[in-house]
Amino acid sequence: MRGRNVIGGSITTIERLRRSSPIVLGKWNRFSQPLSAAANAGLFREALHEVYIPRIQRGNTCFAANVLRATGPLLSALVHFFEQGRWGSLVETSIEGQGLKAEDKLFILMQAGLYLTATRGMGAPEARVCFECAEPLCHSLYHPRFLSMTLAGLYRYTLMTDKLSATIQIAERICSLAQEQNDPALIIGACSASATTAYFLGNLESARQYARQGVQIWRLRGIQPSAEDYFTPVVTCLVYWATCEWHFGEIASCHALMDEGISIAKELKDMNSLAMALNWAARLAVDELNPAEVDRLASDLIELSTRHNFLYWLALAAIHRGWARSASGDTAESISWIEQGIREVRATGTVLTLPVWLALKAEALHLAGRSSEALEALNEGETLAERFEQRVYFSRLHRFRGVLLATLGAEDAQIEASFCEAVRIAKEQKSVSLAKRAEATYAEYCRQKASRSGGRGIRLPLW
Repeated sequence: MRGRNVIGGSITTIERLRRSSPIVLGKWNRFSQPLSAAANAGLFREALHEVYIPRIQRGNTCFAANVLRATGPLLSALVHFFEQGRWGSLVETSIEGQGLKAEDKLFILMQAGLYLTATRGMGAPEARVCFECAEPLCHSLYHPRFLSMTLAGLYRYTLMTDKLSATIQIAERICSLAQEQNDPALIIGACSASATTAYFLGNLESARQYARQGVQIWRLRGIQPSAEDYFTPVVTCLVYWATCEWHFGEIASCHALMDEGISIAKELKDMNSLAMALNWAARLAVDELNPAEVDRLASDLIELSTRHNFLYWLALAAIHRGWARSASGDTAESISWIEQGIREVRATGTVLTLPVWLALKAEALHLAGRSSEALEALNEGETLAERFEQRVYFSRLHRFRGVLLATLGAEDAQIEASFCEAVRIAKEQKSVSLAKRAEATYAEYCRQKASRSGGRGIRLPLW
């Protein structure tokens, strides 16, 4: 229950660091006073170039962020450069030579955007504000690499909180910039964004092509990731390529690609990418109906997320653990895990993937004999999937609707319409795995329908 307490508690970032990393907190305490003193005196360039960069971040390698993972203390330092703590509103000073230059402002905004994303989630509006303020500076300073990172930040926020049609527009800007610069590193990032968007739109073949292209460029050119990347793009490409392979029925290559993504994230010590890859590996294990593997991966993700204060990934780990417990027969505790995880996901402002989490909640409720409540959860998931254009979930949701309607004794026409739509969408999206599952469930429904008596509801296998 350790993961649940962390998710539901009110422990602050500094309190977490005090418990888990006294060395980090000690370093922060040593440098916080001179930085505060310089900032309070209006000496902002001195605070940035003589304290924050060399003594807190330990230079351009961003040691405090990338090695010590001290994003909480770093945000506490960066807040001194913003008016009254309003992210995006950079301070001004009348002291000669101490005003922040354009390149200083861009650096601070990029740092704040990245660390706000890390601590508050990819749907954090404060991070969006920082990236929006950074974009014109990128143009005025002609800094393509920072512009790509800024667009990536805006892309992540839009992906998590808005319709996918809005996300496509930013992904296209990322692609245009990469092509204009003819930079392999930027092209891999563009492939990552394009693959992600195409996947959630249900364009699985396009998603696989983009992801495969990104991985092939990385393998051919040996591109090293940037310290400022929130996710290592090749890891994202590997994860989505693997997921598409599952849809196409290529199970062996699916597992090989997923394992490679996890391995690269570990090798690079990229904890954000590792958390993302572990989450998708758990999703794969759910699709393969392997609760023991889901529970193992959920435990790994809980440990990692607790250590690095990844509240979003911690919430998803709780949902995975709940599903694993439900599939193993522990329906009572499983529902509370899933519901708590969903609450925490909503708290981050995220709508992406909520339909599938609501479907997992519906599964747990159904297994607990609460099928009417399960249908309510599923209805909400379908509404969100439609509103935010997350078409990749349509087939799953229709198939499960057919299962619930059959259990509740609905009219045959409604049940058959749900199963037929599940099959049609899966085939349209070329998802061999989902089509087979929907067809098998529909066939079992037809078999039971032919042999049933009276108006009793049919009991179908959930998976």
